[in-house]
Parts: sequence; C-alpha cells; structure tokens
Amino acid sequence: MAAAAVAAPEVLRECGCKGIRTCLICERQRGGDPPWQHPPQEEEAEMVQLMDREPWKLSQSGRRKQDYGPKVNFRKQKLKTTGFRGLPSFSRDVVRRMALYPILEDFRPVEQCNLDYCPERGSAIDPHLDDAWLWGERLVSLNLLSPTVLSMSREAPGSLLLCLAPSGFPEALVEGVMAPSRSVLCQEVEVAVPLPRRSLLVLTGAARHQWKHAIHRRHIEARRVCATFRELSAEFCPGGRQQELGQELLQISLSFQGRPM
Repeated sequence: MAAAAVAAPEVLRECGCKGIRTCLICERQRGGDPPWQHPPQEEEAEMVQLMDREPWKLSQSGRRKQDYGPKVNFRKQKLKTTGFRGLPSFSRDVVRRMALYPILEDFRPVEQCNLDYCPERGSAIDPHLDDAWLWGERLVSLNLLSPTVLSMSREAPGSLLLCLAPSGFPEALVEGVMAPSRSVLCQEVEVAVPLPRRSLLVLTGAARHQWKHAIHRRHIEARRVCATFRELSAEFCPGGRQQELGQELLQISLSFQGRPM
C-alpha cells in the first residue's frame, strides 16, 4: 500500500524580502546586519586577500591576471568549457548586490577577470575594445585598493563637438572670456574618467562599442586590483544561434565554484 504524502504546513513569513533585499524584520531573524553593511575597507581587504590565495599569472604590459571563464579562441570564434567551474565563491555577494542598480538588474556574468596592476612593474593596458562575439552589451569593473584613471579614446573618422563647460565652472573661462565650442578630430580626443577606490564602472552603448578604453602607466601610483565581469552576447542568449551553449555557460558560471583557469 502506497504511503500518502502529507503536505507540510505553510510557514507564514513576517516579511516579503527575497534575494539580497532585507528589512529590519528579517535582519533580526538572520542575526545581524547584512554583509554589505560591514565597513567597506574590511570587505575590500577580504576580497583581495581571497584573490591572493590563488595563483596570479603573468600577463602583458606588467600586469598579472586570474581568469574565471571558458577557454576562448576569439580569432576562430571557438570556446571550450573544459576546466571551467564558475566564478569564484567570494563573488557571489558582489554579483547579487549589482542587481541593486537598475542598469544591472538583469546582469548575469559568465566570466570574471581579475587584473593586478603595480607601479613597480609599470603596469598598464593599451587602448582596446573588448570582444563582441562572446561578450555582451555591458562590461562591469570593480576598482580596488587605489584610485586610477580610465582613458577613453575614439579613432573613428569624423569629428566631435566639444561643448562649453556649465556656467560657473572655471574651465568655461579662458582669461575671463567664455571659451567657444569647437570641433576636433576624433583621433585627437582622449577623455579621462576618474575611477575612485571601490568604485563600480559600467561600460555600455557607445562607451562599450565605439570608444576604446585604457589604463596608462602614469595613472598607476599604487597597487590596483580590478575585477571585470562580462555577460553573454545575443548569440548565446535565448533566441540566439548558440543559446544552449550559453545556458550551459551560465549554469557553470553562477555555481560560484570556480578556480583560476
């Protein structure tokens, strides 16, 4: 005789929080503040300490790196999942907290690349555009340990109109006279974007696809660690030609069991 299944009584929740969102009720039930309310310096130090427990590989231009992602041949547009076990466990909370920002509510990273910059090695990265065959619309970078400057440049033909600074800014005045707008060649423009310590950068749209980004050697004055997260392109998303492979990559990535490749 088959045993009858007995339904467990429904447990009434005292709050409606899900995922990373919390209120005072569930924070008391969980026994303390959520981890992202700890001092940011402690979180930063712990994250870098966990990175340093894994081996760093030598990379170009004085950098060291750790790759958490599939092995990819971008020239031949081929990849392998062999050995890929996902993002590192310490990134789970970081990825969850990204969803607090509207621009990243649906961001699901499939790759994480940690880069270590050091002034003693003359670390830098040349102007470049990230791949668009595998990597999708948004590039997200977490800047740790020290501030730096991201240099954006554009080599497309044509010109850009440099507009006036807002009134009241000293840059708008040249010897007391309002400076006029002027048109300059794209090749002559480089935009300096300050990256404060512990800041989160999102490149999307023209900044992702038309403007190259770089970190110059002169802007590395102390050790800097950057964790860059990348999502899948449309080809690997639902409805894309390689959607099944994309789903497999995401399942591996978001298991958070990875080791550097």
